[in-house]
Amino acid sequence: MKIQERTGAGAGRSAVPAQPSVGDRLPTPPRERKPALAALAVLLILVGALGATMLVLQVGDRVEVIKVTRDIQEGESVTGDDVTSALVAADDSINYVKWEQLSALKNLKARTTIYKDTIVMGQMFGEEGGVAAGKATVGLSLKAGQYPTGLQRGDTVAAYRVTSAAGSGSGNSNSGSSSSASGNSVIVDSARVAYVPGSKDSGDELVSSTNLAVTLTVDSDKAADLAQAASNSEVALVRVSGKSGN
Repeated sequence: MKIQERTGAGAGRSAVPAQPSVGDRLPTPPRERKPALAALAVLLILVGALGATMLVLQVGDRVEVIKVTRDIQEGESVTGDDVTSALVAADDSINYVKWEQLSALKNLKARTTIYKDTIVMGQMFGEEGGVAAGKATVGLSLKAGQYPTGLQRGDTVAAYRVTSAAGSGSGNSNSGSSSSASGNSVIVDSARVAYVPGSKDSGDELVSSTNLAVTLTVDSDKAADLAQAASNSEVALVRVSGKSGN
């Protein structure tokens, strides 16, 4: 009887295995660490920061140099009115003339024509500027009325011979009339003003209260006639529009 009771008691139990409680979780495998990728990320950050720093340093590495603001003819010197400063990238292989060297540059002469907005290099100027082939320079001493007011270096002018009939010599009226007609004529139709005193920053003064010393660059074949007329105070200048080749 006891055996049957035990059997009956066991038969009443369920054959389904017991389920785990809701609060229990299956164990998860540990995450795999990748130190090589972390080191690479740090390296990339450092390289980027270094590149940005170098870029900032290069952008800030500038020097202040001289740039001309008008055409400088061969043999001319510059004044403070002819130049301005400009910032360029520092480069030891380029012979820039720095802004602080302007005073020394004013004592030199252009070896060749230097065009407006050109950055000045040391080799562009020298102690002796020279004159372009086929050109000559002639000095004039002009009285008030023989030149236009506001005459400046770089202006293009025409030079006229001006004489009066009374000053052309004695003789009959036909002779005087002929001399007057031939006396007032063009000597040079296009000349460049290479020098005129009294401009700002030049430190020059006028020759006197009535005379102005002017140097013109002209074609060589016109130089003799212009010099002869200038020695007789028979020259008057008229400002004209610029022409190429002067």
